[in-house]
Amino acid sequence: MKLAAIDIGSNAARLLITEVVENGKSQPQFNKLNLVRVPLRLGFDVFETGDIPKTKINKVVETIKAYKHLLSIYDVNYVKACATSAMRDAKNAPEIIRKVKLETGIEIKVISGDEEASFIYENHIAENLEKDHSYLYIDVGGGSTELTFFSGGKLIFKESFNIGTIRLLKGLVEEKQWDEMKNFLKISTKGHSDIIAIGSGGNINKVFSLSKRKDGKPLSLELLRDFYKELSILTIDERIKIHKLREDRADVIVPALQIYINVMRWTDTENIYVPKIGLADGLVHILYDEVKKKKFDSSTVIL
Repeated sequence: MKLAAIDIGSNAARLLITEVVENGKSQPQFNKLNLVRVPLRLGFDVFETGDIPKTKINKVVETIKAYKHLLSIYDVNYVKACATSAMRDAKNAPEIIRKVKLETGIEIKVISGDEEASFIYENHIAENLEKDHSYLYIDVGGGSTELTFFSGGKLIFKESFNIGTIRLLKGLVEEKQWDEMKNFLKISTKGHSDIIAIGSGGNINKVFSLSKRKDGKPLSLELLRDFYKELSILTIDERIKIHKLREDRADVIVPALQIYINVMRWTDTENIYVPKIGLADGLVHILYDEVKKKKFDSSTVIL
């Protein structure tokens, strides 16, 4: 069975194509066939003006058309498409959704921050880790940060904050928003010791790659601070040249590190694992469950 998920974020749109191999009574195996990323950067317009401009709308439509061709080539059976913070804030999101549906047949569902946190948790990474630790999922995007806390085998909280890399670059995050996140985390994780972070998002994946760590090994808070100090004093051009970063990664990686560092500081977390999972992976897991139960929501398209 081949499944796909489209994640339209504030910085980029991603298409994940996955083959699910079922092995009798054991857990199904999810094998990634392709992951395509297009840097639409919707948040740069939305967070300042409240709208997605016509040029970007056309790019969204053309991107989904290209994804539709790939879905056909890979013989994908089902696809689920969701949009996050930028589309949540865009006043003209309904117009874009109608246009995409009309021209591609793909239905985009704009999900809430709470749903976004839940969908990322659907990867169930923490369930395979030691039970004597608490685990904090940290997903940093362009428009928001999703936090999900897992302790003693139970989901303790899931919360979304409008603190994202693009909002920080644009100077659109106020001090009181940082304080709200800090106070929430300190109160909600009080009494839980040995917290380990699980990071998702393109920026933490890039930091992990730059660290040259072996897969399965965590990054320390101290190492994140070192990267933050090093990258902060470089210009965007220098980050591109020295670390071989794409331009659309070079500008957001520093504010992303700021968010990860703050969240880890406020929860007394010393290490973060980077299993290279994200919203699209969670959507594929949800889609698989829908297929098995034969119960589909509006964001699922049967091809």
